[in-house]
Parts: sequence; structure tokens; C-alpha cells
Amino acid sequence: MKRLLLVVCVVLALAGCTTGKDAVSRGTNFQFVAPGGQTDIVYDSDRQPIPPLSGEDLTDPGKRVSVADYAGKVVVLNLWGQWCAPCRTEAPELEKLYQQNQAAGVQVLGYDVRDFDRSPPQDFVRDRGLTYPSIYDPPGRGLLALSGYPLNAVPSTIVIDKHQRVAAIYLRSILASDISRLVQRLATE
Repeated sequence: MKRLLLVVCVVLALAGCTTGKDAVSRGTNFQFVAPGGQTDIVYDSDRQPIPPLSGEDLTDPGKRVSVADYAGKVVVLNLWGQWCAPCRTEAPELEKLYQQNQAAGVQVLGYDVRDFDRSPPQDFVRDRGLTYPSIYDPPGRGLLALSGYPLNAVPSTIVIDKHQRVAAIYLRSILASDISRLVQRLATE
């Protein structure tokens, strides 16, 4: 556990050693950096498009799920794994956020990583009564499109505005109350 924490700290420290004023490079491609090692990063302006992220649906193996499927909605993309202790608290919070804001155009989308057997994460979803979909990507290959994003930061959450641009990143576990105001504001933009 100490080694994992050290690796995450090193990745975050290295990510903070870039040149831009904030966590998104100027330009047309999203590139993550964590200025000053921040774990909560909100972009009120100069949002960059999220690259295409898609994969197999966790509970329906024949179906593909994509962030692009939810264009026109605020998307709360949550990286999780059934092996992740903080995810056990976070998942019901995200379900609560989803239920409270779904009618306003907010979609929660999970992104399950490092679960090489599909059964445990499917049980995780069922046992917690989660109704939002999750992309199943055990090796996390699809996340490589998020240039510079710390792939070991699980759980973490990326909030995407209605125009498919990154509006916020949380490199920690969250509660519904942590992002409720933000998603409600984004839903009215």
C-alpha cells in the first residue's frame, strides 16, 4: 500500500512539472497536468474536448458504451474498481447524484479498471443497486487517450460538460454533495 501511494505521489508530482497555466494545455487536445499537485481542478473557461472514450458495457458484454453517447448531457465519468475500498462508499453517492440530476440532463458513467474477471464488478454493481452504465476496461487501455492522466488514480472523477469538454477533475473519492452544485450549474449552461 505504501508503495502504491508513493507511485501515485510521484506521478502527480511529475504531472505538475509542465508548462501551462492550468491542467489543460492550450490547444485543441486535452492534456492533463496537476498544477501544484491539486486534486480538485475545475475549469470555468478554456475547456478542452475529452478524447473519444468507449468500451464494452460491464453488464452487457455485446454492447458498446461511449462518452460520446451522452453528447448534450453533463457526464460524470468515474474511474473505479470493485477492489477499491473508497469506491464502495463513492458508488452509492454517485447513484444518488444520478437519481437526483438525471432529469436535468446529467449522466453518470462508470469506468471499471483492473478487474480482469467480470463477475466481481458485476456483483459490485448489483449489490449497490447502481443503475448507471459502466465501461469495462480491465487494462485501462482506453484511458491512454487522456494524455498525462494518472491512471493509478482510482477512484477519480472527470466531469464533462454538454459539449464534451472537460469541466472538472477530482483525483480522490467524492460524495454527491462535493459535485452537486457543479453538475447542476453545468446542466443549465
